[in-house]
Amino acid sequence: MKTDRRKFLVGAGLAAASLTTVPARAQQDVIRDLILSPKRGAWDDQFDARASNGEKVASNLPILSPQTVGHVEQAVAQYASIVSRGGWPMVPATKKLRLGVVDRDVEALRRRLMISGDLAQSAGMSSAFDTYVDTAVKRFQSRHGLPADGVLGRYSFAAMNVSAPVRLGQLETNIVRLRSMSGFLGDRYVMVNIPAAQIEAVENSRVVLRHTAIVGKIDRQTPILNSKINEVIVNPYWNAPVSIVRRDIIPLVRKNPNYLAENSIRILGPGGAEVDPATIDWSTEEATKLRFRQDPGKINAMASVKINFPNPHAVYMHDTPQQGLFNKLMRFDSSGCVRVQNVRDLVTWLLRDTDGWNRQRFEQTIKTGESTPVALAGPVPVYFTYISAWSTGDQVVHFRDDIYGRDGVDELMISSAL
Repeated sequence: MKTDRRKFLVGAGLAAASLTTVPARAQQDVIRDLILSPKRGAWDDQFDARASNGEKVASNLPILSPQTVGHVEQAVAQYASIVSRGGWPMVPATKKLRLGVVDRDVEALRRRLMISGDLAQSAGMSSAFDTYVDTAVKRFQSRHGLPADGVLGRYSFAAMNVSAPVRLGQLETNIVRLRSMSGFLGDRYVMVNIPAAQIEAVENSRVVLRHTAIVGKIDRQTPILNSKINEVIVNPYWNAPVSIVRRDIIPLVRKNPNYLAENSIRILGPGGAEVDPATIDWSTEEATKLRFRQDPGKINAMASVKINFPNPHAVYMHDTPQQGLFNKLMRFDSSGCVRVQNVRDLVTWLLRDTDGWNRQRFEQTIKTGESTPVALAGPVPVYFTYISAWSTGDQVVHFRDDIYGRDGVDELMISSAL
């Protein structure tokens, strides 16, 4: 390995010295070959991680905690200082920037990442998108809830080019929300952060589970609420809300008369008797007066489980047969309820103190296909919140798209603008 490293460094030095006589396009090819050289081994990874501040940005500190408030106060001071010094430069969003690229725009990118603390000053200035920059970009993307692939695409450019004063204002707006929720929330609780589309299960002031979520669309928003999870239904029936019957089901039945049968949806009258769909005038909204109930099963809208808690909005948390939605960048696809990735882990945690309901029994009950309600031995507090900026320490500041426009600045509604 030492011999290979020495050969690589000597070769790199000779190549760099000769670049002054090589056309620009060829320079880029040479540098890319050096960066991607199979001879370089893994020795440079640790070096680059130190030089680019490429630490992990995850933390087991809950977003809703007094410590988070303190960290955000520090972040406010940090960003106020950045603003007082003129903020950061715009990074031209005219081309994709990624590892191996040599372009003058990378210099602006480096300055931007240095100012926000993602790239150490010791990385130096250069027009090369090297492994220092790659690690720093991934850190930036992780802090902004973006796929950490190191590629500057439209979402990464949009997040990067939100101005420093706007980011400072976002922190100041969210610290008010965080302070209002910084008291004792329970020894065990569940927090749904809507703009992050993420769920935390918290126990003894530590995050023990973190789940990706699907939350409400802009026109069907997930509400802010506080409640207590009191019931889990294994293999639930799904009763379609009137809003979904009106907006979705009726138009689908008009296009396909077999839609209800294909999706195991039954229509029930006021007394609970089943109604023949052929007797309904689908050209009107007569059907909204009836109840649409989907049988338990793999295609059920809630799949294996529903998590209930009292609230005036008739929302709940649940599984989904559409697991691919969790891979989307913008996970705002529901009608207000919250879909939970790896929901069985969360349910197992919720039922931990409920006699007889371990993971094995839970899984066995799913296999029966029978709808089985289970009352929790001890209700678990649940909080639906709207936190679009926070910090959990180590100078790591998180920002998310202000999907519902609650922060009051159009520039923060990134997904709506793209």
